Amino acid sequence: MRQFLIIDADDTLWENNIYFERAFDEFVEFLDHSSMPPPEVRTVLDEIEAANARIHGYGTLNFARNLRQCYEHLAEREVREEDLTIVMGFAERILECPIEVIDGVAETLEYLAARHDLTLFTKGHPEEQKLKIDRSGLGQFFGHTAIVKEKDAAAYRRLVDERAMDPKRTWMIGNSPKSDINPALAAGLNAVFVPHAHTWVLEKQEIVPDHGKLLVLERFGDLQRHF
Repeated sequence: MRQFLIIDADDTLWENNIYFERAFDEFVEFLDHSSMPPPEVRTVLDEIEAANARIHGYGTLNFARNLRQCYEHLAEREVREEDLTIVMGFAERILECPIEVIDGVAETLEYLAARHDLTLFTKGHPEEQKLKIDRSGLGQFFGHTAIVKEKDAAAYRRLVDERAMDPKRTWMIGNSPKSDINPALAAGLNAVFVPHAHTWVLEKQEIVPDHGKLLVLERFGDLQRHF
């Protein structure tokens, strides 16, 4: 039976967080804090990002702002404007990184698109996400694309209503328990969890079972065996 497949983008279809992790490593080296090891610096940055995400949302330029704020908070030397430019540059260079489509994704999307209704559902800065989709070459497989500020249960309900999807035949596929799996299940949908080794720490949660079905796969390509 034809299904409605809602599919996440970052770290589900292409690599994303690895570039942010590399920027963080550059930031830590430049900060060169005398007493705080990288995990403690990361904790401070996580707190800043969690607070700012509710106001500014997500995306590379927001990450640059977060790095700047973290540097201003932790720097043990005079905060110079040229230093802040360097710090923000660690993040801004992410925009220049190539789109690295995850192994098995393109052929699996081609297979699924011929059998089911595919919707690309992502969050972040709209223009940045649209550019990623264009550069990835994967947009051709989707009948619809939706970019939202936050992927919560209400966002899933709106999407399902707008696209006239049958919740019992609708599956959310993604790597994030926080944005993909738990809210989809809470909205009465089914979900497919495809873990990623470098999922952003703020996207990690314990998966909370709900009324919908939950499928856990090792890799995106395994979808061909179930759909």
